[in-house]
Amino acid sequence: MIERERDIEKYLVKQVKKHGGIAYKFTSPGNAGVPDRLVLFPRGVVAFVELKAPGEKTSAIQDRQIARIKKLDFNVHILDSYWEVDCFITEILDAVL
Repeated sequence: MIERERDIEKYLVKQVKKHGGIAYKFTSPGNAGVPDRLVLFPRGVVAFVELKAPGEKTSAIQDRQIARIKKLDFNVHILDSYWEVDCFITEILDAVL
């Protein structure tokens, strides 16, 4: 089964919700290249998530936006598989507990 970006995104939203969080679709008019999702978990855990199809790379504008966000000490995760979503969830839950 080929994993597509939209399927990985749906899986992320489902897993975040399953574990008590919210995965807002993130758009910022006038700011192209921002990450796809703003993920919020209990205890103030916030992460930006950029989703890609397996093996797909971020664009130059996305790289610039990611660098701007990281410079402010926020986490930005680039996920391109169901497995990476599962690893992200585990990492977040470890931080929350």
